[in-house]
Amino acid sequence: MVQIRRKARGLALQALYEIDSTGHSAEGVLKSLLAGEKLTEENDAFVHELVTGVIRNKDKIDLSIKEFAQAWPLEQMPAIDRNILRLAIFEILIDNKVPIKVAINEAVELAKTFGADSSSKFVNGVLGSVSALAKQ
Repeated sequence: MVQIRRKARGLALQALYEIDSTGHSAEGVLKSLLAGEKLTEENDAFVHELVTGVIRNKDKIDLSIKEFAQAWPLEQMPAIDRNILRLAIFEILIDNKVPIKVAINEAVELAKTFGADSSSKFVNGVLGSVSALAKQ
């Protein structure tokens, strides 16, 4: 189950990255990305929920990133790191369907897989600060 959810988060991240980088529509990106995947209906819905949730709450999420990663202007942050943070902050501050530790661990794993060498430490640090806010 964990591996399947991790794969779904990875697909959501890929969709968010493409949407952020190219300006393509979320529906079009999701349709083409998920066409080649063999996900259950539940996990397909999970990917859609994550992507649409991040997009719907992007302004609020980006404010959190700006607050907790002040040394990195959002526009200068690597797009992959920015979208990993968006995904995790959505799960931590808005969605609240998984424990905070799970959201952070999943984001760190995504950063190790898709980001640069320093991405996982950066993501972990920012999300540690975000989670302290979430626990208040």
